[in-house]
Amino acid sequence: MTAVGITREPAAVGRPLRPGETGLLLGQGEHRALTLHAPAPGWAIEADVVVVGSGVAGLTAALCCAAAGRRTVVVTKARLDDGSTRWAQGGIAAALGEGDTPQQHLDDTLVAGAGLCDEEAVRVLVTEGPGAVRRLIGIGAEFDTSAETGEIELTREGGHRRRRIAHAGGDATGAEISRALVAAVRAQAIETVENALVLDLLTDAEGRTAGVTLHVMGEGRRDGVGAVHAPAVVLATGGMGQVFSATTNPAVSTGDGVALALRAGAEVSDLEFVQFHPTVLFLGREAEGQQPLVSEAVRGEGAHLVDADGVRFMRGRHELAELAPRDIVAKGIVRRMRELGAEHMYLDARHFGAEMWAARFPTILAACRAHGIDPVTEPIPVAPAAHYASGGVRTDLSGRTTVPGLYACGEVACTGVHGANRLASNSLLEGLVFAERIAADITARPPGRRVPVPHPTARTPLQAPETRYVIQRTMTTGAGVLRSAESLSAAAVALEALHTEASAALDRDGKTAEPCVETWEATNLLLVSRTLVAMARAREETRGCHWREDRPERDDEHGRHHLVVRLLPDRSLATSGTATAQFPPVRAADAAPTTHPEGDTREHA
Repeated sequence: MTAVGITREPAAVGRPLRPGETGLLLGQGEHRALTLHAPAPGWAIEADVVVVGSGVAGLTAALCCAAAGRRTVVVTKARLDDGSTRWAQGGIAAALGEGDTPQQHLDDTLVAGAGLCDEEAVRVLVTEGPGAVRRLIGIGAEFDTSAETGEIELTREGGHRRRRIAHAGGDATGAEISRALVAAVRAQAIETVENALVLDLLTDAEGRTAGVTLHVMGEGRRDGVGAVHAPAVVLATGGMGQVFSATTNPAVSTGDGVALALRAGAEVSDLEFVQFHPTVLFLGREAEGQQPLVSEAVRGEGAHLVDADGVRFMRGRHELAELAPRDIVAKGIVRRMRELGAEHMYLDARHFGAEMWAARFPTILAACRAHGIDPVTEPIPVAPAAHYASGGVRTDLSGRTTVPGLYACGEVACTGVHGANRLASNSLLEGLVFAERIAADITARPPGRRVPVPHPTARTPLQAPETRYVIQRTMTTGAGVLRSAESLSAAAVALEALHTEASAALDRDGKTAEPCVETWEATNLLLVSRTLVAMARAREETRGCHWREDRPERDDEHGRHHLVVRLLPDRSLATSGTATAQFPPVRAADAAPTTHPEGDTREHA
């Protein structure tokens, strides 16, 4: 086959295919190492659990494990409070208000997910969510409350038919949640390793998780490459927004967790569903990197999307107009931009007045003014930008991946909750709920000890630091909001060329780029990008936040399935489809099924 082609393969390749599945391979026969090329660890920490990431998911899992007496180590790529959580503006969704119910929250989530949500996972989210939020309040998180009643104030966002979004500091919910969790972690004296990029999974002689390798950067407490030895690893590394030129994600969101999981042999699902937030402050066509978000809550409070002539173009496109699910609003904005030949649309909230802007949205107000825009007196220029990965490392209801001892939660995970499109403000809730379930699973059995063993691997063809920007431009052009067979094929060719060139240099010269943070990040970005493009090419329909211009209709006859990818021992990517009606449980060979207080007795094959 060609280097970038996707061909159907017999069921003998990779894991056995289930009835009705079709195997697909990308780049069969490519030379891929199962670990990054890096120096051997020069130091090690012993622990029961290592949590990689310090957002709402990671810190919640760490706090719960530590409270149960497990020696827990948190590894984070920047400072404890520098992840994606603190950038969350709108809030956290839960059925907390009078008249609201988990069933109504479930219904809204299923609609947003465009037919691909795992209903069992969504039911877990919405039924356990209110209690998880109250426990978050119990450790110190302070949400905005009504001056009259003292009750938590709730707002609406896109796709929600009720006010169920709790917020803090007006539009600084993530910052408040991060503050509370970091304070709790420090109060419990949980060991942390900051400024550390996780590299690869360590395993024992039986292939079970035995820890991770990591590289501590400049200001960390330990220099260079080291290891944390632990029988349980929780990936909570956040998203992969940096595969695109413009994103709401911080610079650290380079898909490291997904790349690590793929190299470790774990399954990844639904990566083609990347949510583009409809309203990101437009800073110009050449703007790159993290862009200021204009929260959905602004529309929830009554702001209007308009074009340059003041026309509310979302009216008539959906019954909820500006409050339709995010994929519909993003498509509406892009279509209107095309119709008018415009680079952006506008969000008009001048009718809020100065007092409401200052009290309810102080962070957004300050960000806009910092860029020369005053939303009190003028509409805000907005355009969609990469925001949230609805797919990720495939897990069961206890956060277990297909690698024994490896867990995932938060944006890096695919629990089945989001389907083809995340419902606004479900992300913080998912992090809370599934982190608690992971901790329950880990602490339900003795910790034990596993000794990591070296595995012979070929050297990885590392990417030069400057390829990061080539990858981002390629992904934005070929696999952004608008996709087609032609654009995706072009992206696949360009990405393949980067990999082929590095592989040829390795074969010819015995080396590629030097191992360092920049080359490891670029290599992770390339693996994640190639995987995403392969899955987007395989999904020949438009569904949720996956928009195929050449296949503009949703195909429920053939498209109601999940695409599942794993990296095979021969370094090729195997992709198969699974029926959506039964988001398949995953194997956890080293653990018996755990019965949770909530009644989850799901079998783990």
